Amino acid sequence: MEETVQLSDHFINNNTNFSELITALKHGFSSEDILVPQRHHHDFPNPETGADTTLLLMPAWHSGKEAGVKIATVSPENDRYDLPAIQAIYILLNAVTGTMKATMQAKSLTAKRTAATSALASSFLSKRDSSSLLMIGTGALSANLILAHAAVRPIKKVFVWGRNIEKARAICDELKDENFDCQVSETISEKISEVDIISCATLSKTPLVLGKYLKTGQHIDLVGAYKKDMREADDEVILKASVFVDTFDGLYESGDIAIPMNNGILTKKDISGNLFSLCSGKTKGRTDQNEITVFKSVGHALEDLVAASYYFNKFKNE
Repeated sequence: MEETVQLSDHFINNNTNFSELITALKHGFSSEDILVPQRHHHDFPNPETGADTTLLLMPAWHSGKEAGVKIATVSPENDRYDLPAIQAIYILLNAVTGTMKATMQAKSLTAKRTAATSALASSFLSKRDSSSLLMIGTGALSANLILAHAAVRPIKKVFVWGRNIEKARAICDELKDENFDCQVSETISEKISEVDIISCATLSKTPLVLGKYLKTGQHIDLVGAYKKDMREADDEVILKASVFVDTFDGLYESGDIAIPMNNGILTKKDISGNLFSLCSGKTKGRTDQNEITVFKSVGHALEDLVAASYYFNKFKNE
């Protein structure tokens, strides 16, 4: 029996080519052979922090090839322990025999595949000449989102905003050798109207992206706000934009979609498409230069399986 391998965050961080990973995800979303059941989403109380922890179980399988499941927790108060909010492990299986091919620390796996998925959406929805980006949030996803967007668009200027300005500076320091200029923005409002792409990855319960500041032609990438009571964009953003999602299965998981749907601001018919329809060519992305587009990501087990297979093959081919 083939030995089970263990892939560390260090391996994943050092073996990511975002262009390759984005292409792999595009093939995955355009395939009809990868099956993904509804994921388990459970919130349980955490008396020590006063905030619920979320447990996610995310299975997927490519019949005759590979299967896998991610077990993840999201603990919003992990900052106080100097830990990332997301903790996870991925188990990759042989879909024929059921044997275990690999286990992976899934913190970096999740960050990389989430960033690559946003960039994949941006390749359909942002303007081709988009050269500036505002990153709202300074968590583990932020630098990855910047790099992934820069892999599909000619980004020259990046602005980073966070509640902790030192964390924003740290991200710019981390990216100082990239082919774009990275600066800290002290407020969201000072840059939001200037940039081509706005990417937001926070755990905010109140909107940070406000429609009154938007200009024509912008693309808004909403990655955080994973619970029904969290929200990164207000109603005016939703009303002004063509709205796309990664999957229709998760419409009610995030407040960015659930709240406007519950309030009658948005209906399922108003959602222009998802990554499956975009990647298969069934839905057009951006239709003109003045259109405002929104992509809401809640995460999908297909992304994990595709990414896990990508890194496993990297490991085997070393």
